[in-house]
Amino acid sequence: MPKCNVCHNHCSLEEGQIGLCKARICRGGEVVARNYGHITSIALDPIEKKPLNLFYPGSNIISVGSYGCNLRCPFCQNHEISYDFGKEYPYGYREMSPKELAEIALEYKYEGNIGVAFTYNEPLMGYEFVVDAAKEVHERGMKTVLVSNGCVSAEVAQQVIPNIDAMNIDLKGFTDGYYKDVLGGDRQMVMDFISMAVVTCHVEVTTLVVPGYNDTENEIKELSKWIASLDDGRGKEKVALHLSRYFPRFKLDRPATDVGLIYRLRDVAKKELDHVFTGNC
Repeated sequence: MPKCNVCHNHCSLEEGQIGLCKARICRGGEVVARNYGHITSIALDPIEKKPLNLFYPGSNIISVGSYGCNLRCPFCQNHEISYDFGKEYPYGYREMSPKELAEIALEYKYEGNIGVAFTYNEPLMGYEFVVDAAKEVHERGMKTVLVSNGCVSAEVAQQVIPNIDAMNIDLKGFTDGYYKDVLGGDRQMVMDFISMAVVTCHVEVTTLVVPGYNDTENEIKELSKWIASLDDGRGKEKVALHLSRYFPRFKLDRPATDVGLIYRLRDVAKKELDHVFTGNC
């Protein structure tokens, strides 16, 4: 039975069976992306919305998403396209080739667009399209951005990273229990992905601070110390951290994160990092 090599779930799939991510399927005895070129969302966004505050600030970027995700965050704000696609998302998708996407990006160059950001769902569940489209974007002299949970295998990371200029990667917490028991993920896999990405890409990290899960000063201190230890080998500025405020979403209805706590955790993180930003405040 073929096994998917994209992430920690390692889904073993029979012919025609779809993986946990809802984006990959077994066809002809191999696991492939069923969402290749399937676009559910596209918009021209400020680069700061990714969020990327230190990569071409003040510019815009064509942001594009498909469907599928390999995590199961109970507070997911894009769950309709992440893993309830077809059940709660009535709008379907638009088919688009990598070349078509790159041409759209080029059309908006004179509106401040610098390229394409792969975002909204988890883009790397369809990494083949990301790679193909990124190459087309680069051929037109524009930039590529990836917004990802980073929970993918080294094999996939090695194919994706050389084609991306900047990333915002979620480091959702700094305990294995939170990743495994709440999110259905693998913290070490994310950390490995971040460590690989900083060597060639501009990287910023986002942590959504969720009350009762990852909101202690000690956890943010340890998370920040690890980020500060990252070495890009190029002598460039350290990775920035975005601490974002949680709001009730999807299956999690606990109260929103206190604004004062976000600012206190920012101060904790700034003892280790040069660049710490707050979000949703």
